[in-house]
Amino acid sequence: MKNNLSPDFLAKLIHVQCVAEMLDVSTRHVYRLADSGRMPRPIRLGGAVRWRRKEIADWVEAGCPEVKKGEGQQ
Repeated sequence: MKNNLSPDFLAKLIHVQCVAEMLDVSTRHVYRLADSGRMPRPIRLGGAVRWRRKEIADWVEAGCPEVKKGEGQQ
């Protein structure tokens, strides 16, 4: 089956390793931040965990404010 998702769309959802590189932290630290509500929560697609690139970039631009559970999700 052919994947109909455009490369542009796929680039909008990023893997934990990409988030960790953006923040210059370990992948484990990214999960800790997300689990504690201190950063935008990821999207879970079956067993896959992804973040919205724009949401992470906006969060960093805002000074990395604490994000309460339920916030930061569209």
